[in-house]
Amino acid sequence: MPKVSEKPGTKTRQPSTARGSNQSEMRAYNERLILSHLRARGPMAKAEIARTTGLSAQTASVIMRKLEGDGLIERCAPVRGKVGQPSVPMRLAPEGALFFGLKVGRRSTDLVLVDFLGRVIDGKHRTYRYPSPDGTLKFVQVSVEEITGGLSARQQERIAGLGIAIPGYLWEWAATIGEPPEKMAAWRDRDIRAEIERLYDFPVYLQNDASSACSAELVFGQADYPPEFLYFYVGYFVGGGVVLNGALFTGPTENAGAIGPLHVPTRDGGMKPLIDVASVSCLEKAILQSGGDPADLWETSASWQVDAVMLGAWLEQTAEGLALTIAASLSFIDFPLAVIDGWLPNSVRRDLVEITKRKLFQLDLAGLNKPEIREGTIGPEARALGAASLPLLQRFLVQARAF
Repeated sequence: MPKVSEKPGTKTRQPSTARGSNQSEMRAYNERLILSHLRARGPMAKAEIARTTGLSAQTASVIMRKLEGDGLIERCAPVRGKVGQPSVPMRLAPEGALFFGLKVGRRSTDLVLVDFLGRVIDGKHRTYRYPSPDGTLKFVQVSVEEITGGLSARQQERIAGLGIAIPGYLWEWAATIGEPPEKMAAWRDRDIRAEIERLYDFPVYLQNDASSACSAELVFGQADYPPEFLYFYVGYFVGGGVVLNGALFTGPTENAGAIGPLHVPTRDGGMKPLIDVASVSCLEKAILQSGGDPADLWETSASWQVDAVMLGAWLEQTAEGLALTIAASLSFIDFPLAVIDGWLPNSVRRDLVEITKRKLFQLDLAGLNKPEIREGTIGPEARALGAASLPLLQRFLVQARAF
């Protein structure tokens, strides 16, 4: 594996330029630049890489030979033209680097292992009443051992890091999830990133869970996005992400896009935080109040066994909250797009997007540009995949959407 100098941390912001330098001291940056272009554009010949990055042909050739030697890129089949020698496109090697992604949620946790292309190799899932630091550490140790036990020696050597997607200030949400404060208090004084990093010889990174979901859409998403858009992840609590200039913007305290506490009007004339209006926890509460069992919501997101009338009411309420939040955001940043994803069955996510469109366009948007609203392309695993993208971003890429 190539050695990198980045110190493990929590940030994913990257340099704002997408052009290269031919200075020798910039080689590490230029390696990341080439890898970023191959991820964004797919297989490319050396001459095309040199042209799109602004590197000289010789510099691009030298760097690509090193990346190939490091096992990070590989040759495709030659492409023959009408004249001259055939060109040989290069692509990312799927097993050039592997990454763990850990999602710590309020009702469940997931650990996935993904390859250099973002494809899930293996994963583990666990549900609980509430998360604890000790339980999380045990889950990680057992799951990493089980997953790595099924890998070859070469694959194990290619594990390049672990990312953690976790809600901020977990200890403050005990009452909201129906647990005594003392059960969540341990999170206040624990550094879960440092504790996990001490267990392994690869770096560990940490980020807010909703921001991580947005990162997954940027790095692994299957859609072309404008440079600016607003992102929603509807999980146990709704969260968000802000994308500016093609990259995730987290702000000076890593908390940008924290839309949950935003107060929105309610139908009774009052105001409520968005988390109390547009979260899956609201549906859980409705199921409990009706005498049902909401456990099905957290075991799988493939399908929900929920009363149609109850689900319809939740969709209307959630969409109204999202529409009001989108409208408010347009007054500060002229977002041309809002992306909605979450721990939701595909059909529920599709209905939520359509209802949100209707709710938004029923509002008075005079003086504002109406944005497009789309479904996210990652789905329920966005937080875990976003966690896995953290070491990928920190060690191998310039930025998620630089090109």
